[in-house]
Amino acid sequence: MAETPPVLYSFRRCPYAIRARMALAAAGVTVELREVLLKDKPAAMLEASPKGTVPVLVLPDGAVIAESVTVMRWALGRNDPEQWLAGPASDTRELIAQNDGPFKQWLDRYKYHVRHPEGSQTDYRRQAETILAAWESRLIGQGGFLTGASARLADVALFPFVRQFAGVEPSWWAQRPWPALHAWLQGWTEHSRFAAVMRKCPPWQPGQPPLYWELGEAV
Repeated sequence: MAETPPVLYSFRRCPYAIRARMALAAAGVTVELREVLLKDKPAAMLEASPKGTVPVLVLPDGAVIAESVTVMRWALGRNDPEQWLAGPASDTRELIAQNDGPFKQWLDRYKYHVRHPEGSQTDYRRQAETILAAWESRLIGQGGFLTGASARLADVALFPFVRQFAGVEPSWWAQRPWPALHAWLQGWTEHSRFAAVMRKCPPWQPGQPPLYWELGEAV
């Protein structure tokens, strides 16, 4: 008898959810996908994870994983055909901490600067630029990826946030002297797996037939 797939509560555009779906897709894990509206979070998701953020992965045994990087490691621990977990552990931890900490802080203030009138949008952008410039240097030094010559966990964990940053002022982003960062981001956003995990689906409603996805395809 086949194992019941885990349930994934997700929001299509959320960068944390994107990186979790990328890892689940790379691992070939079938999930019951439940797309949610963050302004109208379903009670079942809040019961599983009261903090109310996505992604939330509910395993068949009832265990809940509510942190995106933990979802990624869980999926790739089951199956890691592209060796995303093979990157240097210390570099990976530091890059993800930098992204999820200071870079995300400046990204949010840059994108939603009206909510943070204590500084200007340009001020917030400049703070994030120092981090992006360091990543540009790392990409050049490592051969095109953040922790080596091929894609690893840190690349997948960071690119959705850089994508969000680039989308705030696309014309400004296009003029930045960061060829390695531009090529790296373009490689991810044009990847067939990214297109698959970004397919649109309607918000989940209790009682509806389950939508099972593997590699972004409904099955």
